[in-house]
Amino acid sequence: MKVAVLGAGAIGAYVGAALHRAGADVHLVARGPHLAAMRQHGVRVLSPRGDFTARAHATADPADIGPVDFVFLGLKATSYAACGPLIGPLLKDDTAVVAAQNGIPWWYFHRHGGPHDGHRLESVDPGGSVSAVLAPHRAVGCVVYAATELAEPGVVRHLEGTRFSVGEPDRTRSARCRDFSEAMRAGGLKCPVEPDVRGDIWIKLLGNISFNPISALVRATMREMCLHGGTRRVIEIMMAETLAVAAALGCEPDISIERRLAGAERVGDHRTSTLQDLERGKPLELDVLLAAVVELAEITGVPVPTLRTVHALSDLLAHGMRSAVA
Repeated sequence: MKVAVLGAGAIGAYVGAALHRAGADVHLVARGPHLAAMRQHGVRVLSPRGDFTARAHATADPADIGPVDFVFLGLKATSYAACGPLIGPLLKDDTAVVAAQNGIPWWYFHRHGGPHDGHRLESVDPGGSVSAVLAPHRAVGCVVYAATELAEPGVVRHLEGTRFSVGEPDRTRSARCRDFSEAMRAGGLKCPVEPDVRGDIWIKLLGNISFNPISALVRATMREMCLHGGTRRVIEIMMAETLAVAAALGCEPDISIERRLAGAERVGDHRTSTLQDLERGKPLELDVLLAAVVELAEITGVPVPTLRTVHALSDLLAHGMRSAVA
């Protein structure tokens, strides 16, 4: 199995290291000091489960790699539409793209069935710009439950979790999903092939859609948001509205709001990825987390007043960030 990791940051390099340890032909695409460190020392993984080093091929130029069986996409969703020159050299007719993104993916309604089958969401695929680069038929859904960080260039610290749920948009148990799952499991990770990965998407989104934008607006950690009564109530309402949208689309995640809140509180004084991006002056990945669900609410006719309010506030914040970068 030949795998390219496009965007070999903390999660991408962790997955690439695990697959390399399992014997896959792994190629890591990165840049800057992180790339230089991986070229010189390999990927060093520091984990409570045991440290190890994987000396996979690392490059800044996908043309050095050529076509692969799988592209593991570790880029932020905000970079998908512009990744054509990078992903193009990696593709052959049957290359699968495993996108480890948060939120609602661009392929969500691909082979979904029902009245919305094939519908394109403008918030995550504006003008079809993402689908033009990442054809939906290539997509393998992937929901990441692992937490990692770059301790320093070339060094990934694994914090918790090893689960990467995968599944086909059409809900079949395909050979490509089984092959990818087996390779991940051989590398020491959990990788169940879900009968409907959209359920996992909504379970993870339940936290991301609420904690991420709120954390950026109020500069608070997970624990602080859970312990503040007013903020906790806002988050509960956002989660309830999100579950209502999911139900209107025929998906009922097997998790309660209280259980989701309890899990978030146990995380402690963790700063969400959106808050970290804000502090670093990076684009905020809120369209796939929040704008997409507001758009889905419009499609299904579900009232989501609190989601709309938080979206309006966080969208203004994101706009200010984009203007500052420009």
